[in-house]
Amino acid sequence: MTHLTANILKTLRLLPRTALILMFLAAPVLAVPTMRADTGSTIEAPAPRKSGVGFVLLVSLRRG
Repeated sequence: MTHLTANILKTLRLLPRTALILMFLAAPVLAVPTMRADTGSTIEAPAPRKSGVGFVLLVSLRRG
């Protein structure tokens, strides 16, 4: 077996493994455009209630 033939056989043996690794790496990148950017899928935190304690604290600190 010549040196060239050995290199070709080694490359052909590594090709399926390389293709599998590239497929796993490319899957998330290719899946992003297929997801629709819908406002229904956004989860937001509830708005905090305003109690006004900060203003009272500010006024009391300025007087002291």
